[in-house]
Amino acid sequence: MTSDVFIAGISMTRFGKRLDDSVKSLTAEAVTAALADAGAEVGDIEAAWFSNTRQPMLEGQNTVRGQIALRPLGLTGIPIVNVENACASGSTALLSAIHWIRAGAGDIALIVGVEKMVWPDRLERVAAAFAGGTDIHDREGVVAYIRSMGGEDPGPDRSLFMDLYAAQARAHMVRHGTTLEDFARIAAKNHTAGTLNDRAQYRTPMTMEQVMADKAVVFPFTRAMCAPVSDGAAAAVICSAAGLARLGGASRPVRVRGCALVSASNRPANDFDNHIGKRAATRAYEQAGIGPDAVDVVEVHDATSYAEVQQIENLGLAEPGTVGARLKAGDFALGGRTPVNPSGGLVSKGHPVGATGIAQLFELTTQLRNEAGPRQVEGARIAVAENGGGFLGVEEAATVVTVLERAA
Repeated sequence: MTSDVFIAGISMTRFGKRLDDSVKSLTAEAVTAALADAGAEVGDIEAAWFSNTRQPMLEGQNTVRGQIALRPLGLTGIPIVNVENACASGSTALLSAIHWIRAGAGDIALIVGVEKMVWPDRLERVAAAFAGGTDIHDREGVVAYIRSMGGEDPGPDRSLFMDLYAAQARAHMVRHGTTLEDFARIAAKNHTAGTLNDRAQYRTPMTMEQVMADKAVVFPFTRAMCAPVSDGAAAAVICSAAGLARLGGASRPVRVRGCALVSASNRPANDFDNHIGKRAATRAYEQAGIGPDAVDVVEVHDATSYAEVQQIENLGLAEPGTVGARLKAGDFALGGRTPVNPSGGLVSKGHPVGATGIAQLFELTTQLRNEAGPRQVEGARIAVAENGGGFLGVEEAATVVTVLERAA
């Protein structure tokens, strides 16, 4: 990457079932806190990117939802861009703001991710929203892929993505000898880390045995291995070096060293060297001028615990087939060689889709600032986030990998 871009301020609301909140109230909570963290005022913001995926389907509010949600905060007149890129929407907003800054269009931008997903009276719409993350005109192709990977036909009472991930998990078990215990160990690690995160949706520690004994979803997953439906928001103030100076240098900036977005390819199902996550990681590492050995702390998109295994491999943190042994050794837990998902990950922290990517940045920025309290990764200087979403062909439809660095 070229000129420096910084996270000057960042925030995340508590994630969970926030029945009394709305997209507007969650947006206000996150933006107000991010501005305060950056020492910025509303008038300092020159452009904004608003990440949201569910409001059109669940509430009927579409096309200009960012302008509507930000208007009560006084964010009017400036460019506001609505971003929808599946679960990778929040990270895509970051990349868009980076390009805007590097193009010289301005120096201080706001990115916001928000989702109101918990609607007890609209369960059919919620299910349809998840199904819409695949090609709805090729349902037969999606089902054929699940079957080809050894999975079960989609079930009526669960997200189609659980069936997709479960099929991939089964194939990974055959290919590399990965076990049910490996997935359970990841989930237990993340649920235990979530007890240290006061913004997490679930804060109950779990053992590997408790994870395996939880309610079955689709083999090999139990409920504790799957991300919940969540409400929540996150926001960040992104700026150039000149913008940082205008904000008084901000007290705790974090530098963006690399940020790469890629989309699904037409690779063969068994060509994992060209997996979307690996391609995104390679590009982000190249931009940052580092390799995986330099990484101190990681947040990955564990929509299921299998996904964490896959992304650990894609990020080059472990060779394929070795993640199970590395988990047993504690390498990816707090206090280990490269802690992964110290926030609790999606399975514990929650997964309000449009907010997830920015929430990952919140955790990593907190870590790089040495402000994570009992879940702090000692000496963290380089952090990586992997944020993927949707499904197309044989992999996620979109994935962003971001590399952050402590600026001081």
